[in-house]
Amino acid sequence: MDKPRFSPATFLSRMALFAAMSPSELAAIAAGTTERHVEKGELIFRRGDPCLGFHLVIFGQVKLAATSASGAEKIIELIGPGHSFGEALMFMEKPYIVSATALADTLLLHVTREVVFEGIEQVPGFARKMLAGLSRRMHGLICDMESYALRSGTQRVIGYLLQGEDAADGQQVVLTVSKAVVASRLNLTPEHFSRILSELGAHGLVEMHGRQVKLLSIDALRSYAG
Repeated sequence: MDKPRFSPATFLSRMALFAAMSPSELAAIAAGTTERHVEKGELIFRRGDPCLGFHLVIFGQVKLAATSASGAEKIIELIGPGHSFGEALMFMEKPYIVSATALADTLLLHVTREVVFEGIEQVPGFARKMLAGLSRRMHGLICDMESYALRSGTQRVIGYLLQGEDAADGQQVVLTVSKAVVASRLNLTPEHFSRILSELGAHGLVEMHGRQVKLLSIDALRSYAG
């Protein structure tokens, strides 16, 4: 895997979380980071491992998942480039409660707890941004719980396809992960997810081409979702 053409400090400076920091402060944070190249399918950490910092995704994709005693997996979140994970448990000084696995060849930055705490003490704006990020994560999880409890499977799938404000007729939505992964993320079985896509296709709302879903009518999809 090719190494990135930028330094950790350069990457950190491009993230909103670190925007309030001066070059010297960024350099101090970068000094407490390590790069980790992870191949597709490789485990990053498992439930119960100690959380000694948080991760940033430079490129690739990571799934956070919980596994039941029977071995069934529930995907909690998919993390892409420019996003982070592990902050909450880092502050709580608790072990991981989920596992993390690379869904593609991935490059991570691991930021140690010690340099984060030092940054918070030195840069008040950094603490506010960390809190904002954690709040967004919490809000997203609450929305997920509301969706699972109050929305039908069809409504969840349509919501996933229409995520974002700029959806337009004819737009192609690319499933960057397998249908099984998307289904788990939406708290559906793969079979149920496939049936819903087939149903939407039969009603002339979408067209399926492998992992590409063409949205034929945004208004009709929204109306169908109720």
